[in-house]
Amino acid sequence: MIPQLSPTELQQWLTDGKPITLLDVRTDEEVAFCALPDHIHIPMNLIPLRHNELPDDRPIVVYCHHGIRSLHTAMYLADMGFEKLYNLQGGIDAWSLQVNSSVPRY
Repeated sequence: MIPQLSPTELQQWLTDGKPITLLDVRTDEEVAFCALPDHIHIPMNLIPLRHNELPDDRPIVVYCHHGIRSLHTAMYLADMGFEKLYNLQGGIDAWSLQVNSSVPRY
């Protein structure tokens, strides 16, 4: 089971300077519209080809629009041997609603 991380918990991790990797699995068009700072962007469909680009020495917080694609991606990464995986509950939409309203919603 992949742990769910709320937007406010993620904000606290970022504020505390916790070493994490933010993995955005949305499409190029979605990322161009809005994104979290300092993320790695690998569209969900390219994860099987590019998962070797991800660090395996720190927690990875996977996010998408509403948290569904990211959960599936995190489960795939777990099957590939990654540990310390988290899914951003509600995705970037929840981040906009709960943490930073300047992030545009779509």
